[in-house]
Order: sequence, then structure tokens, then C-alpha cells
Amino acid sequence: MNRLLLPSLLVAIATPSWAAMVTQAVPYEIDGKAFEGTLVYDDAVKTPRPGLMMVPNWLGVTPAAAEQAKEIAGQRYVIFIADMYGKDVRPASPEEARAAATVVRGDRALMRKRAQAGVDVFGKLGEKVPLDPGSLGAIGFCFGGGSVLELARSGAPLKGFVSFHGNLDTPNPDDARNIRAPVLVLHGADDPSVPKAQVDAFTAEMTAAKADWQLVSYGGAVHSFTDREANVPGRNEYHPKVAARAYQAMNDLFDEVFGGTR
Repeated sequence: MNRLLLPSLLVAIATPSWAAMVTQAVPYEIDGKAFEGTLVYDDAVKTPRPGLMMVPNWLGVTPAAAEQAKEIAGQRYVIFIADMYGKDVRPASPEEARAAATVVRGDRALMRKRAQAGVDVFGKLGEKVPLDPGSLGAIGFCFGGGSVLELARSGAPLKGFVSFHGNLDTPNPDDARNIRAPVLVLHGADDPSVPKAQVDAFTAEMTAAKADWQLVSYGGAVHSFTDREANVPGRNEYHPKVAARAYQAMNDLFDEVFGGTR
């Protein structure tokens, strides 16, 4: 069971009071364990907007993830960054991130449960912020992309799922038949972390399930192509042109599935 904790409203963090873009910490619980996500939205827009539950990369809930959420949200979406590790787990290095992500990736039922908890918490925030809880999607990056795909395989009733340079493997390929909404995978064609065999297996999985899916493979892009801090040539590297194209592809999908909700 997950429980949302709202002291009066929410606690604003790291955003000047004069700024339209709001960043707020959202504490919640899953099975009695403390978690803390981050809500991002432009409070200059008062009408309800679609929401995107975002699962960040393996570093988890960080200021960089919040900045990325701001870039995506603009005036189009309200975004909730889900906490996949717990409030007391905040990786400070790639080694710590690998250890934390391995725990969750090694238990796909746990991964799905924590991602769904993020959705559940997010949906309740429509009472406090300009969110249309009937128009929710999910996006994820790297580890988060794989998490969002597991959420889709669980049959979560969202409007769409988008994975950016995410892991495509799953121990439960037959569960793809549970997918209830379009799936968009935005993949770096030269990503060494997601080899061709994994891409081919994913393609076969989605085809067999007759899912509504797309996979866009960007030439010249490797892992983490949307991450402005990624700077390991040939492995993890920011690619601004590809990032812009990928965000546009995401917006095109959500324009379609959210229809006239904005």
C-alpha cells in the first residue's frame, strides 16, 4: 500500500518565489517505507494539464532530473518524478547508482509496484495542482525507461508510455499482451548498453503481443543522449539534436493520445 503525505500543501524546494516553474517535494509511503518524489509544473497556467509520471535514470531523484522535468513540462504538462529507491537511498556515484538500480531491476514485481505507486500518488495531486488526472502518461530515462516499459507490461491504465534510451529486456515477455496504450521507444542506434539482440527481442515481443508500439532508432546516438551531463564518448553522451527530435516524438505521441485535453 502506498500513502501520500501532504503537510498542508506541498513543500517548495529550490525555486525562487517569483518563478513560474514550481518544483515541490512530495513525500509518500509504500508498505510503510518512506519515499519522496518531485512535482514540477508551471503555475502561471491555471487550467488542468495532462500529467507525465517520470522515472529518472539510475541516479534517481536529483536536481538534474528536476531540471530535465522542467525542460519537458513547459506549459504543456505537469510532471511527477517518482522515487524508485526510497527517501534514504540517494546515489552519489555511478557505483552506488548501479547497486541501487540492480536491486530494483532484479525484482521486476518490485519495479512495477514502485512505478505504479508513483502513478497512484501523482493522480491524487489533481486536488492540489492544475492536473487532469484522467490524462496521464509515463516517461522514463535509461533505468527509468526500462521501468516504464515494465509498467506498461503490467497493464497500467495510462494513455501512453515513452522510453528514452532505456533497457528493453524483460524476464516476462508474455506480459506484453497486457499493454493497454501506445508504447514509444526512443533508442540510440549505437547504444552499447542496449545491443541489437535486445532490440530484436523487444521487437519480437511487441509484435507477438500485437501491441501498439513504435521504436525510433537514432543514428549516431549512444546511451543517455538526452542527459546534458553525459560525457563518455561512445558510451554515454549527450546529443542535443537527437534529444530535441526525441522530445518532439514524445510530444507528438501525447498530442495524439491526450487529444483535446489541453
